[in-house]
Amino acid sequence: MKIRRTTELDYPQVWEIFSKVIETGDTYAFDPHTPKADLKKYWFAENMKTFVFEEEGIILGTYMIKPNQPGLGNHIANCGYMVSPKAQGRGIGKLLCEHSLQIAKEDGFRGIQFNIVVSTNEVAVKLWKKYGFKIIGTTPNGFRHLELGYVDTYIMYRSLD
Repeated sequence: MKIRRTTELDYPQVWEIFSKVIETGDTYAFDPHTPKADLKKYWFAENMKTFVFEEEGIILGTYMIKPNQPGLGNHIANCGYMVSPKAQGRGIGKLLCEHSLQIAKEDGFRGIQFNIVVSTNEVAVKLWKKYGFKIIGTTPNGFRHLELGYVDTYIMYRSLD
């Protein structure tokens, strides 16, 4: 198993994970019917670095890291993480988080901010807290959960200093 930068050859496997994760409408703000053609702008844009967790040639997880804001806000990173539904519960999210913290420091970021963590995604909230992220804000009813309706979202932050 290894975590490595993506190549264009990874797009089909990353799309498989991306599409399965967003179709549930419970953790990401992407439209559950996002077309495959949009994957590049959401997960492989020029201002992002994208990585995959690979085991025996099969991609089981992915994350992207980018500046949270342009210009004078580009010293704070933003990340998004996805694990294949088939591989959840194996600690892959933890490994991706650890890797992203390392990459963020290497790239000179001073912190990481998650702009929209769905409050009902208790597994993610618990994981981010375990790695030192704090809830620094709440957007009431900031997410239209496909099953639960409107739920709060959190802004979470961790310093890298």
